[in-house]
Amino acid sequence: MDRTLTDPLIGRVLDGRYQVGRRIARGGMATVYECLDLRLDRTCAVKVMHSGLGEDHDFAARFVHEARSAARLSHPNVVNVFDQGDDDGTLFLAMELVPGHTLRDLIRAEAPLSPARALALLEPILSALSAAHSAGLIHRDVKPENVLLADDGRVKVADFGLARATSAETQHPATGGVLIGTVSYLSPELVVDGRADARSDVYATGVVLYELLTGRKPHEGDSPIQVAYKHVHQDVPPPSALVPGLPAYVDALVARATARDRELRPADARVLLHQVHRVRHALDHGVREDEELTADLSPTRSWRAVGTETGPDIDYVTEDVPTILSPAEAVAVAGGEDTDVLGLLGTGRREQPRGGRDVGGAIVPTQTTATDPVPSGATAVRVVRPTGPLPPRPRRRSRRGPLLLALVLLLATAAGVGGWWFGSGRYTSVPGVINLSATQARASLESAGLAYDQGDPTYSETVEAGSVVSADPAPGARILPDDPVVVTLSLGPERYEVPALGGSTVDAARRTLRRGNLSVGDVTRRFDENVAAGTVLATTPEAGRSLRPGSAVDLVLSKGRKPIEVPDLTGKDAERATARLGRLGLTVETTTEYSSTVGEGDVVAQSPSEGELFRGDTVSLTVSRGPELVEVPNLRANGVASATETLEDLGLVVETEESSAYLGLGFVSSADPEFGTLVPIGSTITLFLV
Repeated sequence: MDRTLTDPLIGRVLDGRYQVGRRIARGGMATVYECLDLRLDRTCAVKVMHSGLGEDHDFAARFVHEARSAARLSHPNVVNVFDQGDDDGTLFLAMELVPGHTLRDLIRAEAPLSPARALALLEPILSALSAAHSAGLIHRDVKPENVLLADDGRVKVADFGLARATSAETQHPATGGVLIGTVSYLSPELVVDGRADARSDVYATGVVLYELLTGRKPHEGDSPIQVAYKHVHQDVPPPSALVPGLPAYVDALVARATARDRELRPADARVLLHQVHRVRHALDHGVREDEELTADLSPTRSWRAVGTETGPDIDYVTEDVPTILSPAEAVAVAGGEDTDVLGLLGTGRREQPRGGRDVGGAIVPTQTTATDPVPSGATAVRVVRPTGPLPPRPRRRSRRGPLLLALVLLLATAAGVGGWWFGSGRYTSVPGVINLSATQARASLESAGLAYDQGDPTYSETVEAGSVVSADPAPGARILPDDPVVVTLSLGPERYEVPALGGSTVDAARRTLRRGNLSVGDVTRRFDENVAAGTVLATTPEAGRSLRPGSAVDLVLSKGRKPIEVPDLTGKDAERATARLGRLGLTVETTTEYSSTVGEGDVVAQSPSEGELFRGDTVSLTVSRGPELVEVPNLRANGVASATETLEDLGLVVETEESSAYLGLGFVSSADPEFGTLVPIGSTITLFLV
């Protein structure tokens, strides 16, 4: 049974404006319908909150606040919010209708995806989140169900802020008040204390990327609590564990985005988008291994040696230690009674030991922040801290101490400078070029020592034609001098003219509109005397009007000539019959004839007398002239036989009687009616004989 047939909302008009149509989708807190905006005559999607939510005044206030915040966000990859309202306790949100399907549908049908395709899908999602984070908005519910894939290839992110509006209604001790239904994409900090920032969206996006690459969620369990626990206590596994052959830098990208310590994640979606661009660049050039890129993307580790009296067994610790010691720390290390600075100085990256012994102790990896990598070519200092008591040794003056201290200070300074240079010193920031003209953008980039490159232009509702819509890398990103910045210019708002469709068939009109990025709206029909049935008579809006892509154009089709039911007017007054047929649009032709049964001026016959005709067709009427009259001839003194024959030839009936002066001669003496009288044919004439 189709449940939409019993949905009480279908057919209802919300807020006197939105006429509810078919149901599109239903979720945990709302149902989405296709609606007609009666005020603007456009189709939109309306998300209606489930019954009962509108009765909570706190929720209603949060819902209105978050809806207004989302409505201020204008971006090509964000589902536009048109309106929000409360219709007698029914809270709703009017949004852009995006015909197509969700990212969840694509994952079910096609995952695992290739890294190139997965990142191509991720880029517009991150672009939308970047715009939101720049505006101070956090999505809080990034998941495949909230990513819409339009039929024309556009990618749109929906439901900004709704998770926050609903959080108080779905409290759970394991999720800090966030939605249980989206626990698979919760960041650890959301699970622990319910606090979200831009890095929470980054974590959820990293989980989405993992799912695109593998077709599976990284953490699964029998209950939402188990999944939430794993988010806090287990790292997201590398995608290559399920899909062998993925480049190491793709694993590193997922690990960086989903680091449990949010300090190790990219600061926001814009930074993650820049990292995605780097990975796509490597993939596009067929690079299978890039150690530098992998190291840059990986959550970085530092090395610390822990010594014991019995030997250096491998062990792991959780506290953070700096990779490169500052001069002050080096002095403290050199002067400490329980610390021995070994002259174990090296360059380059060191492989993490699998086990065994090392000089002075075990090598222990510990995580550091993403801003403290050990760059290639820099010098690192390894500190050995014995965990057991050291044997006493005599104190003696030595020149090695000051020399060693000077060497440590020199190396620490060199490492700091090298770390600064390889970490950030050699990079420059992309200047802000959004809304600038192409000439201004080129001048700004070249003055910053960057190369200007122009990509394919795109439509924009907010940026005027010829100005910059976006830049890749985005403004603020750190890149090397002379690297190109790809600038995308605006074509202005995307609009398409309604074509002239008069005289087209409905199928041809539909194809023409589809080619023009428009769609067919309502189709009505009316009679037309000049246009064949099934042909387009008119459109609404009329031809030449400019519309947004996907807008509906209503068609008026011809039903052909209107049939006219012919009335039978036989026996009716001829003048009135003629007038009536004329009002129906029929042409009347009349003839007359004598009739002895139909009165003069009435219709004797009609052709056709029934059935259907069309405007302008002819109806023939035969009008009575009354009976035909003949003059009774003067037959006085004629013989009765001759007189009778004459009268019968005239169509008269003859009767004879003897006159009062009857002599038996058989001649006519008089008649009734009298001789010379006009009588109708068929009348009876009485002859009087003598």
